Amino acid sequence: MPNETTTSTETRAFDHQHSSSKGDEWWRSAVIYQIYPRSFADASGDGIGDLAGITERLGSLRDLGVDAVWLSPFFRSPQRDAGYDVSDYCDVDPIFGTLDDFDVLRGRAHDLGLRVIVDLVPNHCSSDHPWFRDALAAGPGSPERDRFMFREGRGENGELPPNNWQSIFGGNAWTRITEADGTPGPWYLHIFDTSQPDFNWKNPWVWEQFRQILRFWLDRGVDGFRVDVAHGLMKKDCLPDIVQVAEAGGLADSISAPDEVPYWAQPEVHDVWRDWNAVLAEYSGDRVLCAEAWVEPLAKAALWVRSDEMHQAFNFSYLGTPWNAARLRSVIDESIAAFTAVGAPSTWVLSNHDVVRHASRYGLSAADASPATGIGPKSADKPDEALGLRRARAASALMMSLPGSAYLYQGEELGLPEVIELDDHVREDPTFHRTNGEVYGRDGCRVPIPWESAAPSFGFSDSGASWLPQPPLFASYARDQQAGNPGSTLELYRAALAARAQFALGTGSVTWLDGFGSDVVALRNGAISVIANTGATAVELPAGELVLASGALESGLLPADTTVWIITD
Repeated sequence: MPNETTTSTETRAFDHQHSSSKGDEWWRSAVIYQIYPRSFADASGDGIGDLAGITERLGSLRDLGVDAVWLSPFFRSPQRDAGYDVSDYCDVDPIFGTLDDFDVLRGRAHDLGLRVIVDLVPNHCSSDHPWFRDALAAGPGSPERDRFMFREGRGENGELPPNNWQSIFGGNAWTRITEADGTPGPWYLHIFDTSQPDFNWKNPWVWEQFRQILRFWLDRGVDGFRVDVAHGLMKKDCLPDIVQVAEAGGLADSISAPDEVPYWAQPEVHDVWRDWNAVLAEYSGDRVLCAEAWVEPLAKAALWVRSDEMHQAFNFSYLGTPWNAARLRSVIDESIAAFTAVGAPSTWVLSNHDVVRHASRYGLSAADASPATGIGPKSADKPDEALGLRRARAASALMMSLPGSAYLYQGEELGLPEVIELDDHVREDPTFHRTNGEVYGRDGCRVPIPWESAAPSFGFSDSGASWLPQPPLFASYARDQQAGNPGSTLELYRAALAARAQFALGTGSVTWLDGFGSDVVALRNGAISVIANTGATAVELPAGELVLASGALESGLLPADTTVWIITD
């Protein structure tokens, strides 16, 4: 794999000794690039991406124009859920490298002016973690067991789960253990896979362990944390059953409202984030906490980013909004109002490692813009590749024009589609296996990305190995095919991020523009007028200097599924 050098952008190295004034922090307007380490770049040749591979490719991200990288988990793990099952929070899994490799990566990133955000998983750990093994060995009533959510079962002999909670990955959320003497024991809670036991966040010992984990990585120079399942952690006292909704046709299959899920969005979880905020405040350099909190409505999601809690929260309401002008205007207004009300920036995101890539979502005929269940060979609704890419480019251009912070997922700057034709035997997502293949899950958005069209595994690994198979069509999406190619998706992203920085759009504001029709999103941010046509009919463009276009224009007309940035009088 080549050790890339960069010349197109001036190095922006920094140190942590300088903090911005309140309201002027870097993360308020940053563009943050998510790296899924096992699928980004493989330097070792084993077919799994690693930290050394990331380090070698960081120059490409600096040239892209992003401000920070967020690394999905690279900690020690048995990898039953791609690293979100952590067995040691303060070490690097050997498949990714070593702590020294991390230090080299962080140093190289900082030399290039890129901040580094790491992914923490505080809701649960791996069943292989020494803490959970100690809990199993220590026996009933022990302090070690109180670190997790052990409960006696229901039924005459405790043979039934403690309540009716179901795992997010399918199946029951409880697993019964067998004690050392061979007798049936209590059940432990795992909101996700059986290999991911939930912590008991009512226990002060758990709080102290995570303070130490935060300081371990902060002392190594990280710039912040993306926090997995930030709306979880605390569970409602007594762990009540989930109440079903009575409908005309009988009981519904789902609960009545998210507020009634007793393991999501409990008020006490905010105390955890106040505690973490105080830890980060001990360090200079505007360190950041970003919440993965799947909470609706946006006004409630904004509670996670009050001034003494998280600094950012992912805007999943925006991610899930279809390519529809009215709904886009509404969610943009709602987002800015909700986050501004608590003094936080809005964030914007269209893809990540948990959802179908937006270049494919926008090519689906169904109204749902954000299926998290995946797409596979037997899915009835298959995306139109050309339509999806055209809409995705337009949607990305709109997103990057908005004030606040934007998150990009690796490969979206190449226009990568979801990989649909994966054989069952290569799939690794526990969701697929726990649902007996009824839910395809997330493997399709996690396939290793292409760098060079003619290289083994498209430049992902010099050996040609790839932990998930890459489709032949990736050759046309490879970075070397797009770099310097006018009209490519990569050059669109580069131009958009350069113009976003030049015109300070991240720190701007939105003013809506009238007169373009109901199928058009038209706004002004500073000197830039942004016009996105979500309809089927071309619309007339105003006179002005064209800064950016997501697709070809037609004699002063803005075609369907196209976005432009214009400087108007």
